[in-house]
Amino acid sequence: MTSELYYGLTALHIATVNQNVNLVRELIRRGGDVATPRVTGMYFRKRRGGLLYFGEHILAFASCVANEEIISMLIKAGANIRAQDSLGNTILHLLVLQPNKTTACQIFDMLMSQDADLDPAIPLDMVPNYRGLTPFKLAAKEGNLVAFQHLANRRRIIQWSLGPLSSNLYDLTEVDSREDDLSVLEIIVSSQKREARRILELTPVRQLVRLKWNLYGKHYFRLLMLVYLLYISIFTLCCINRPLKDIPENYTKAANDKTIKVQKTLLYLQELNTYKDHLRLIGEMISVIGAIVILLIEVPSIFRVGAKRYFGQSALGGPFHITLIGYASLVVILCVLRTTGIAKELVPMAWALILGWSNVMYFARGFEMLGPYVIVIQKTIFGDMTKFMWLSLIFLIGSASGLWVYYITQDPSALPPYRSFPITIFTQFELSIGLIDLQVDHTLYTHPVVHTIHIYFSVVAYILLFNLLIAMMSDTQWRVTQERDELWRTQVVATTLMIERKLPLRLWPRLGICGLAYGLGERWYLRVEDRNDLLVQKMKRYINAFSKDGVPAKEREETGKNDPGNDPQQISFTVENRPKIQRKPKKCWELIRQSIECEKEENVDCLDTNYI
Repeated sequence: MTSELYYGLTALHIATVNQNVNLVRELIRRGGDVATPRVTGMYFRKRRGGLLYFGEHILAFASCVANEEIISMLIKAGANIRAQDSLGNTILHLLVLQPNKTTACQIFDMLMSQDADLDPAIPLDMVPNYRGLTPFKLAAKEGNLVAFQHLANRRRIIQWSLGPLSSNLYDLTEVDSREDDLSVLEIIVSSQKREARRILELTPVRQLVRLKWNLYGKHYFRLLMLVYLLYISIFTLCCINRPLKDIPENYTKAANDKTIKVQKTLLYLQELNTYKDHLRLIGEMISVIGAIVILLIEVPSIFRVGAKRYFGQSALGGPFHITLIGYASLVVILCVLRTTGIAKELVPMAWALILGWSNVMYFARGFEMLGPYVIVIQKTIFGDMTKFMWLSLIFLIGSASGLWVYYITQDPSALPPYRSFPITIFTQFELSIGLIDLQVDHTLYTHPVVHTIHIYFSVVAYILLFNLLIAMMSDTQWRVTQERDELWRTQVVATTLMIERKLPLRLWPRLGICGLAYGLGERWYLRVEDRNDLLVQKMKRYINAFSKDGVPAKEREETGKNDPGNDPQQISFTVENRPKIQRKPKKCWELIRQSIECEKEENVDCLDTNYI
């Protein structure tokens, strides 16, 4: 076909996707080309909102529909197993993207065995696409737990087995971030999908992350926290004890200005007579040097990662990078103002203190007790509070404007809280959050419209909007609670990777076992000891079956959690598609029968895991 939608589509493509085995066989017998034709029409491209993505080659179509007979015929007829589409995706990449994960893994094994017979220099599952993603990394990016664990298990080496105990060596290639800038850990941290974060609970990722954090990351991060607390405390003491002098005799100020001291000029450096003055100068130098170091660390990271991702993702620090860069910039501005003798340092100094101490919350991610709750605070501030402030601003400006129409005709000294329009807005804001009482002097004549506006604003802003905010915050806390531990673990991984990049390699020894010790080449492995108790797993299936009996399938999907064992698939005991059984005992026996049938599958549940 030559149309824009179906360009390149051939009869073999159609016969393959419809799984018409006889027609495919006949077309091949009549000389049909199985290697060259490529579908590049818009309908078959990988795009947002697309209904399917089967690649471009005929063999890719056959693999995606999981017809082994057609796949065998095409390979025998000369189809290229290593063919890549316009995005660089191989057939294995396409299988990772398919919804039928179990069948895709079976076809994956079939193609890998066919490729192994060709004895290639690079295995098919190590071929990257044009974005540098191998099928293994793509499974991590898409959150395909089944494909990811299947690929990890294919690469593992069973060291020994003793009854229910076994020792496995898991290949850390593409998983560890030690030498790979686009490792699985980096991909999981930068992914927006919740399914990708669940990969952190799979073997060997879970064990590797735990080792990195407990052996090195946790201690380095807490040391960094202590250094920052010491630094921000020094800056705070310097601000509290900043050099001031009495106002000169010719100092001009307003009648209601009670200023008694002003900032000293640069000449105060010549008046360092006391130990306190020298100590403050040292603290100021430390503050400026620290701010410059912060900027030198943060700014290159923005260009390396990208501003949108660097500031937008909570796992990478998100808003805390904004506060940290803002703080450092204000300290540099303070240094410039102090050096030039411009007496305008009050505002930047106040904001620098606020931002500097707010950034201390970033270090809460290093503690399991506090980390998840900081996530709730972030979600509330940037979600519910933002909506509340926009709605409040609308009613605030409206009511303040209505009041100012009246008070503009009155004497400003009669009611100072409404002496100007900006002050009127601020007074209404204080009133809306209950900081002050209603500003009405009953000894003065007040127009009825003022009382009407106050009643309207109190009902809408103080009663309606605040109760709406409380309801939204409760809903947000409930929703975030479902995944806050997941998000916190992702933040821990991101923090570990950040520290690993900043520190010299000699301060972060490589984890795992070199393959040379076992004759496995230069790859690194992580040894994991598993306990697979068949009886315990059988009882676990029965408990899950009966505990979920009668729960709707949709509810189970929303509330269920993946088993952190080797196989992320959970066995479903739903019998909705079977004839309804009236008696509960019969239904229970039906579930038991299904569970026994499931035991014929590969048993890869992991219990009592130890790792080295």
